[in-house]
Parts: sequence; structure tokens; C-alpha cells
Amino acid sequence: MIDERKLEILVNSAKYDVSCSSSGSKRQNTANGIGNASFSGICHSFTQDGRCISLLKILMSNDCIYNCEYCINRCTNGNIPRTTATVSEICELVIEFYKRNYIEGLFLSSAIVKSPNYTMERLFDIVKTLRTVYRFNGYIHLKGIPGADRLLLEKAGLYADRMSFNIELPTEQSLKLLAPQKNKHDIIAPMKMLATDKYFESPFKRRKDFLPAGQTTQMIIGASPENDAHILNLTEYMYSNYKLKRVYYSSYIPTNYDSSHLPYLPTPKIREHRLYQADWLLRFYGFTSAEITGNDGNLPLEYDPKCAWALRRLDLFPVEINTVPYELLVRVPGIGIRTASRIREARKYAKLTFEDLKKLRVVLKRAKHFITCSGKFYGSEHPTNIKNLLISAEENANAEQLSIFGIDENALSALHGEL
Repeated sequence: MIDERKLEILVNSAKYDVSCSSSGSKRQNTANGIGNASFSGICHSFTQDGRCISLLKILMSNDCIYNCEYCINRCTNGNIPRTTATVSEICELVIEFYKRNYIEGLFLSSAIVKSPNYTMERLFDIVKTLRTVYRFNGYIHLKGIPGADRLLLEKAGLYADRMSFNIELPTEQSLKLLAPQKNKHDIIAPMKMLATDKYFESPFKRRKDFLPAGQTTQMIIGASPENDAHILNLTEYMYSNYKLKRVYYSSYIPTNYDSSHLPYLPTPKIREHRLYQADWLLRFYGFTSAEITGNDGNLPLEYDPKCAWALRRLDLFPVEINTVPYELLVRVPGIGIRTASRIREARKYAKLTFEDLKKLRVVLKRAKHFITCSGKFYGSEHPTNIKNLLISAEENANAEQLSIFGIDENALSALHGEL
């Protein structure tokens, strides 16, 4: 078994990667565990049906040959201990944790050891050994290594449920400046490969067996000067062209105070939270990135991006709740996808009132400024008043949620709900 000191180093080095969702895989476990998040290195994740599960989040190695200025594991950082786990150490750790119901899956990544191909070979050996020798059928999310041989990536895809290649920074210019040993092509090429249905041919495996949970990516927000419009344009492009399940956003956290290229202060978590809300609008509400960001380039921090869009398009509002098309109904602040579906179904049988909307879980503190019920309107008509009332409603809602969860304002990014 891996010793405690090595384990502590490898799980602490993995904490900056946030793209550890486990939704989408239908792989059957050999046994059902109840999970236990009390051990260092275990993170919570959520399946497609809403279940909360536990994943072991660990690096194979933090002994990196690259010098990405924003990364704590950069080769010039002499302030952290270095270590590398063997294939058998990782495999035995996963199996022992699974048998004890500590975990239900694995999130495995690594720094670049010796070369991309060498690192990817070791990662492939781990996932193959887990599947074929230990017969482990739990969830595995494997971080692919940009620049590794295509065949290695294809072979790894037969054993992992999900793979991801981090785009890291929103532009090639920023990547060259802050991570000079990485390049755009090495990151984009495998993402394109994984998005193509015909890229892998095998007489022994069906297409559905290859990465059943698809691929994701992650961007660091605030380490480079790109605005929210640029980030969301890139996000929209990747969803359209690379069939990504998710794009994750990670607020920049300073780990290198010697670099003149990096901000001295961390990126506020609220900016990350707004980007996740905007991402939700892209994926489920039919918005485009241009609609979300408008002409300003950055999302307002005072209220969510759906409210910001509605304030820019007051010419469309108020809408009559009993007749408005569904496509516009879901764009009303305070009405989410599920709530809009309830309204669409309920209004088939009766004209809805504001009391009915309360029962249907409409957030009237936001919605009332943009809707009428049978011609009745209870909101404000002045744009400045609406803006101030929306800010007040947002602050009150955050205060209530923070009080319920017992967390501080830096945890706003965890508070997701209907927009």
C-alpha cells in the first residue's frame, strides 16, 4: 500500500482540478457501496440521476517537467515535496478504499513525468490494471495528457468512463506566455478526436463502450486578461464542435508570487459562479454567448446573467404568463426549466394567478417585474428601480442560502439553482 506521506502529497497536489463530475456513465458496479467522504483526497460528485457519490481524487505524480507559471506543481517551485506513485500503489489504494466503502470511483490525473508519452503510458497501465486484473467496475475519470500518442489515448478510452483535456487558458497567446511548454494543437487535437464517431475502430469493442460518459475540459479564470465574453464564446464553440459534457471554470488562486505575468490577488469566486450560471443558460435555456454578455464583455457580479439579459431587453417585457411561448417563458428571470414546464402544463386547464405561480415555485421577487397574470402587473416599470430590486433580491437569497448551509461568501459558486 502507498504510504501516508506520499498519499498526502498526491491528493493535495490534485485539489486545484475541479472537473470531477461523474454523470453519464452506465457502467455497472460489481458491488454497491455507501461511500465515505471522511478520508483525505475524497471529493463529492453527482451522477446524472442526482445521487451524490465519492471519488478518490489523486495525481499519479506531482514531479512535473513543465513550468506553467500558474501551477503549484511547476518544475521551478522548490517549496513543495515531490513524489510519484507506482501502478500497483494506485491500484491497491483504489481497491482498498472501494472495499471499505470510502469511494465509488476514481479521478486520476498526473503532472508530466519525463515526457507526455511516458506519463500517459503509466496512466493507461493503471486504468487497464484496475479493469482487467482487479476487475474494478467503478467509475473512472482519467485526465488525458496533451501531446501523448493518439494510440495511447484511444486505448485508455476503452477502460475509462470519462476523459478530459484541460484547455487551461482562453487564448493561445496566454498559453504561450504562462505555459510555454504547452500548445493549443496538443490540447485541441485529442478533444477533436474524442468528439469524432469514427476515430476508433476495433472488432472487439462497440462504440458505446468507448468513454460512455464523454469528455470535459477546464479553464482557469482570472490568471490571464480575457473577459467573460471571450470565455463564453470559446465555451459555446467547444460545446458545438467537441461534444463536451461540461466546461468547468476554476477561479485563479495565486501559487506563484514571483511571476510578473500573474495577478497578485485571487479571482473572486462570484465571477466563477456567474460563469457557471451563464454556462447553464448556454446549455439548457437556448441563449447564445453574445446575448448573455451583451456589449460590456463581462458579466455583472450584482445579479445573475439572466437578469442582466432581461434588463437589456425590456422591450420584450412584460409578457403574459398565460399565453407567452415556452421559448420566451424560460427566459423570464425567476422561472427555470422545470418551473416553465409546470406553468405550460398548468395553464392548459385554468388561467394562472400570482398565487398559482407561488405554488409552482416561481421566484416572484425577480419574475414580477417581467410578467403579467391575466393583465395584472405588480412589478416596477422603471429600469433603475428594477435593477436595484433585483440586486436586493439576490443579496437576500444569498444570505438565506449561506445561513442555511453555514458557509461564507467565498462559497457562492456552490449555490446553483434555477435562474
